[in-house]
Amino acid sequence: MDSEESSPFGYDAFRRTCPSHTVLEMLASKWVYLTVCALRRGRMRNGELARKLEGITPKMLTQTLRVLERDGLVRREVFAVIPPRVEYELTELGQNLSELLSQIRSWAEEHAPDIKGARARASAAHNDEMEAMP
Repeated sequence: MDSEESSPFGYDAFRRTCPSHTVLEMLASKWVYLTVCALRRGRMRNGELARKLEGITPKMLTQTLRVLERDGLVRREVFAVIPPRVEYELTELGQNLSELLSQIRSWAEEHAPDIKGARARASAAHNDEMEAMP
């Protein structure tokens, strides 16, 4: 392993058996990513998150929040009122992650036209190749 890829924490994500794989797997979910980004601005209720995260199903939102709570990224607070009120907020660990994810989001939004253009060129080249086949 070269020094650039060495981890000072003793983990190596390139190794199949490394525990960091489960963390990367969790982070690969677009809903985890978007939920953490949405909570970056502060506490939110389930309904607020559902409105913010266009396209997420109630079941997927519940699953995502449970994963984030389990992994120590989100804190869930239940208020003893009728009807019951539940709010979610990022923990310190979640806030730390949200800073990184916010940078990725900015990069994605800035470079979306570049990626879209590259995809269009690749598709056009593929179509040209298919038309040229006998």
